[in-house]
Amino acid sequence: MFEFTEEYECKADSKGRVMVPSSLRAKLAPVLHEGLVIKRSIFQHCLEIYTVEEWKKEAAKVGKLNRFVKKNNDFIRQFTAGVRLVQVDGNGRLSIPRNLMEFAGITKEVVLSETIGRMELWDKERYYNVLDEGADGFSELAEEVMGNLSLDQDE
Repeated sequence: MFEFTEEYECKADSKGRVMVPSSLRAKLAPVLHEGLVIKRSIFQHCLEIYTVEEWKKEAAKVGKLNRFVKKNNDFIRQFTAGVRLVQVDGNGRLSIPRNLMEFAGITKEVVLSETIGRMELWDKERYYNVLDEGADGFSELAEEVMGNLSLDQDE
């Protein structure tokens, strides 16, 4: 798994191409020839970007669901809606499909945020608004989500 830990402010052009920062391209160099998988986020109006290896892990989990259960089938359909394999071109640009740009509300200013195991691509204003909205309750959220974990044990 890639250790994604940075955040980049970038620009998208009128054709939906986002310049991938050189430091991120260098980090991804061993896998860029495979392309990247991009999809809609489940919880936010942003896009998730995976290496092919990480996408295969996610897809394998979802692939274990019984498709003869309607909820599972509906989930799979929504989860995979708009999934695309994309390439970083020779100029270091990532082309985002128009329908995904519209879903995420991406116009010109974007944030490429590395998260654990994936990256998120956001409209810049929307990204900072979401962070601001969650800032006040983050300490409570951290306690609720992480407070009962035994962090000294390898799992």
